[in-house]
Amino acid sequence: MLNIVHAIEGLSQWVGKAFGWCILILTFAVSYEVFVRYVLNNPTVWAFDVMVQMYGALFLMSGAYALAQDGHVRGDVLYRLFPVRAQATIDFILYLLFFFPGMMALFWYGWEIAADSWRYKEVSWNSPARIQIYFFKTLIPVAGLLLMIQGVAELMRCWMAMRSGQWPERIDDVRETEDMLIDMDTSAVPRPAPPGH
Repeated sequence: MLNIVHAIEGLSQWVGKAFGWCILILTFAVSYEVFVRYVLNNPTVWAFDVMVQMYGALFLMSGAYALAQDGHVRGDVLYRLFPVRAQATIDFILYLLFFFPGMMALFWYGWEIAADSWRYKEVSWNSPARIQIYFFKTLIPVAGLLLMIQGVAELMRCWMAMRSGQWPERIDDVRETEDMLIDMDTSAVPRPAPPGH
């Protein structure tokens, strides 16, 4: 079962890291637009569209990656105090009650939105360049599908934790900064030489 979970996590990580390159494109577009607008007084027509599309793609396609890394933000002050089996049971129930219906809605309605967009060859109404956006709207149902697949892995992870009382390891566990500092080997930290040496 853990092999299946890790395979799904690997897919989510690969997609998330691939779409992470959108940050580079987004940064370049913003920097270029600022330079030509304020230094050369010659604003572009395309930069706004690139920024909006790259941000949207990054936001949509990084959801499964964040879930696979357990990197999403949640208010879990009391949750952390519970034993692992209780945490896993709570997560299992909440995934079934809220996560999957939400992701199914994202996939289903995203599919309808993308299909309509392709049917009419939709262009952006707020873009001076009137760019075609049906390619990007396709990412809505794809993101919903990837999140549902990662959600299955999370359910399996909860099931294993309910049975064993321990959370199974992730491919790349995200660690809190304070945990890394506490576990850091102090002998590996260079120490300054005393004055006069």
